[in-house]
Amino acid sequence: MKKRVTGIGGFFFKTKDPKATKAWYGKHLGLPVDEYGASFWWKDDKGNDCTTNWSPFDKNTSYFEPSQKEFMMNFRVENLVELLETLNKEGVTVVGKIEEYDYGKFGWILDPEGNKIELWEPVDSAFK
Repeated sequence: MKKRVTGIGGFFFKTKDPKATKAWYGKHLGLPVDEYGASFWWKDDKGNDCTTNWSPFDKNTSYFEPSQKEFMMNFRVENLVELLETLNKEGVTVVGKIEEYDYGKFGWILDPEGNKIELWEPVDSAFK
């Protein structure tokens, strides 16, 4: 396996009022918010267009489970299937099954403190 994590895919956090939170960040910090949060475009070391996403979630979301934390990190990965197989062999807890969408593949693991981490093999062109 050449690379595991290739960058930060996103930062997700729970909030009482996601709509108001997005509006505040848009107004006061100039984040380019939409219904999901904000996407930041950048280029990787090969010159490919890439995104990192910032997303407030409703405080009652179950998306972060089994973690009870108020946040979830998302890391961009090069080969999700191979990485999850490797992590499983290394004794890392893999949560659920891989989900695939037009914007990429997703898998989840738990770190030693029970934080759920989302791993994303992106298709950045789907956001254009």
